Amino acid sequence: MINPAKKLTSKRVLALTLPMLLIAVVLFLLTNHSSEKSEMVFDGDRAYQHVNAQLAFGPRTPGSQGHADTIAYIQDTLRKTGWQVEVQENSALGHPLTNIVAKRGTGDKWIILGAHYDTRIHADREESVVDQTQPVPGSNDGASGVAVLLELARVLPEELDQEVWLVFFDLEDQGRIEGWDWILGSQTFVDNLEGTPDAVVIVDMVGDADLNLYREKTSTPELVDAIWKVAAELGYEKYFINTDKHALLDDHTPFLNTGLKAIDIIDFDYPYWHTLEDTADKVAPQSLKIVGDVLLAWLTR
Repeated sequence: MINPAKKLTSKRVLALTLPMLLIAVVLFLLTNHSSEKSEMVFDGDRAYQHVNAQLAFGPRTPGSQGHADTIAYIQDTLRKTGWQVEVQENSALGHPLTNIVAKRGTGDKWIILGAHYDTRIHADREESVVDQTQPVPGSNDGASGVAVLLELARVLPEELDQEVWLVFFDLEDQGRIEGWDWILGSQTFVDNLEGTPDAVVIVDMVGDADLNLYREKTSTPELVDAIWKVAAELGYEKYFINTDKHALLDDHTPFLNTGLKAIDIIDFDYPYWHTLEDTADKVAPQSLKIVGDVLLAWLTR
């Protein structure tokens, strides 16, 4: 026979336990949801860590150990965040080159985001002839764009309703040097590209602590309009300045030359361009975050 007192106690325990279990389940779901949301926030400090990691390899000039280490670092970081990674090896003007392509998402729309990772062989904007023979550290000119793409790789959702490629171009920065030219990696990529992407966005020199991103004159106007509009909606119109300035040869140029929609997001008013002063202290996590926030919002809306 069951003791009525024990039966009553059991009911009371059950009555107390069920609400506690329900609360625990709700808290778990909220915590999990919050965790997932936090992963969608572009972290400027994380991006800045990618800048410092590249600088720690030394100059990423073609054929150097720093160049090889950067290739390995980019691949490893992308694979850890679940992207499908392809390494495209080719050559241009007799120089070997390695472009890295990360892919995610499916759908009718196809977006390419690109940045170059090589650094310039000669700091030819230095006043001293001796300094001009030294390689550029490439904190902003090279590392900043790569850092933005690597942090986007972390925060972009695994399930995308569009196809997104993150492309890391080699041999962008060696023009005006005998036996070399500009944008060799992106030109080779476009020469071998199959299909028609809907939009191409290049990020180059986007980490300047004094960030001023003007509309680059050769870029596709409607694409610039769309991204600058997102920047204004996020409160970043001070940094994404809605005024045309500079017409540049950059990694967006080969895409434009084939009739594709492409833009160059770049702060070309950077006083340390192609000098030995292009160091980590000239780059700000906040600048990386501003650019990352805008691209993330544009991609996921």
